[in-house]
Amino acid sequence: MAKSIISLLLLLVSVYLAFRHGWDTFNYKKHPESLKLMNELGITETMIPFFGALTLLTGVLLLIPKTFFLGNVLNALSIVIIMALALNAGNYKMALIEIPFLLMPLLLIWLKYPFINH
Repeated sequence: MAKSIISLLLLLVSVYLAFRHGWDTFNYKKHPESLKLMNELGITETMIPFFGALTLLTGVLLLIPKTFFLGNVLNALSIVIIMALALNAGNYKMALIEIPFLLMPLLLIWLKYPFINH
């Protein structure tokens, strides 16, 4: 039971972060600091909607039990991409900050979808 509760809490945090980051990505013009950061990472303005859509899709996939694994894989992949872009740009602090966020989808894969008997 405790495993399911931890999984549920991590799932809720992951879904919240996915939707928040996806929404913020689509509204990057209201946040000039976000646009500056994305440009520093080498993400062009043309690529921004694709990252936003991928992030929102990840949030939706996490909510569906049959696509939970795929959602976590996409989440981990997007975080690794951000880390790689940060390292390429010389922003080591950002890459290090992303490590706990990379561990979250991996832990969720191990814990499995909450409240489903496996």
